[in-house]
Amino acid sequence: MREKNSVLLLEYLKGIMEDPQGKYLDVEELDEEYRDLGNQLKTLQGNLEHLIWQMEQVTAGDYSRQIDFPGKVSDAFNEMTKYLREKETQRKEEVSQRQQQMEMAESHNELLVELLSKRNEWLLVVDMETKEILYCNKGKLENVQDGSFCESCKSRLSFRPEILKWSGKEQYRVWELEDGRGTYYRITSFLAEWKGRHSCVHMVMDITDEKQAVSSLTSKAYHDPGTGIKNRLFFEEYMELILKEKKEATLCYLDLDGLKYVNDTYGHLEGDIYIQNFVELIRNNFRSGDTFARIGGDEFCVVLTGAYTNLMEKKLKEILDDFQNGDLAEYRCSFSYGIVEIKGSHNEMTYDEILKKADEIMYECKRRNKEKYPELIR
Repeated sequence: MREKNSVLLLEYLKGIMEDPQGKYLDVEELDEEYRDLGNQLKTLQGNLEHLIWQMEQVTAGDYSRQIDFPGKVSDAFNEMTKYLREKETQRKEEVSQRQQQMEMAESHNELLVELLSKRNEWLLVVDMETKEILYCNKGKLENVQDGSFCESCKSRLSFRPEILKWSGKEQYRVWELEDGRGTYYRITSFLAEWKGRHSCVHMVMDITDEKQAVSSLTSKAYHDPGTGIKNRLFFEEYMELILKEKKEATLCYLDLDGLKYVNDTYGHLEGDIYIQNFVELIRNNFRSGDTFARIGGDEFCVVLTGAYTNLMEKKLKEILDDFQNGDLAEYRCSFSYGIVEIKGSHNEMTYDEILKKADEIMYECKRRNKEKYPELIR
């Protein structure tokens, strides 16, 4: 009898696993000890039928379905429908955004045409794929209608090929070019849909006068009029940038010894010569890319990007020996120095703390110089 119950339940289980719909089990036909198992199998059949129906609804696009069977089957099903709901929501949002973008592009084109017709700058609209010039506001001046215009561009914009080669990867760019004849242009480039074509707009403006004016003002603002090297304002801004970007650097703080003595003994004109000789000496011994600035009457700084403390100790000692033992003047020439290494991302010192440390190290050097030449340093 037990074998009969087992066979019946096993056949029923196989049947519902292959096709849970349409299978039937009469639990009352089972011996009492097998009825609980029979009822569990019937519950499993109901769950499978419900799961199949839910999956059919999901397949039809209804991602709101949820099941609450005990165990991991419910977790997996509910996680799947949650993922599908999110993807469907994302898809709808993307479709909506594309529609909005197309509407905005059409409106933008109309506005762009209106704006371009009123601009004084040189304007080019270029197809990003073919590099064909679709619009040029100078073409109207030449009464060209066939699209092969822009003879003006060819003759006056010598760098037109560079503009046409712009890839548009940045989507928006402001850049400057020089035409080889001393004329500077600022080009503002941005991507745009132009009459259904993926294009970019280039606005070209002559900024030669602006460039010259800024260059003149910058030169005056950042240079010491007495020596021609950078001044304290430039130095402070440069140091602020070094610290902000956490760059490694080596600061050499230099103090010209005996300037007051030379001024008092030989006159201020000789004092100016003394300063110029010192500046020329430092210039000749450092790279043009190193920052050399006058931050006070007899105070100077050289900043090198990178960690060069040991090298600068050796180099400045050699320069000092040459300056002290040279024959530039009838008086003794000398300077004192202090070197501080700025340790990039590991630096914990402020600008003021760096200068204070360099000043302290410099005074040790000045003390040694004073022992050698007491008549110069008072």
